Amino acid sequence: QVQLVESGGGSVQIGGSLKLSCVVSGYSGYRNAMAWIRQAPEKEREVVAALYHRNGNSFYADSVRGRFAISQDSTKNTVYLQMNSLKPEDTAVYYCAATLRGTWNRPGDWGDWGKGTLVTISS
Repeated sequence: QVQLVESGGGSVQIGGSLKLSCVVSGYSGYRNAMAWIRQAPEKEREVVAALYHRNGNSFYADSVRGRFAISQDSTKNTVYLQMNSLKPEDTAVYYCAATLRGTWNRPGDWGDWGKGTLVTISS
């Protein structure tokens, strides 16, 4: 059974930085890609970043491009999301996801999810 465990969330001031981590375990099949997906209160889920394992290509939502960076450490089975220049609208629960079955920017196309970690941006 796949387990995705996020950590690193918390409260930070506007303009600050946070780095989220996601440890993947119990993966028996081929893991083609990983992503970070967020859901803010009363908003739809949004895939903010995705990383393809085969070629290392990464993709970002327009809302975070240039501020967020997704990376991985295969030796630790860990995926990271470095978040800089944080804004109030970045406040959300951030989920780590794996197993892409379609298009990277469609939350419903990701098959495995963690339980999430809360990020709160305050003034």
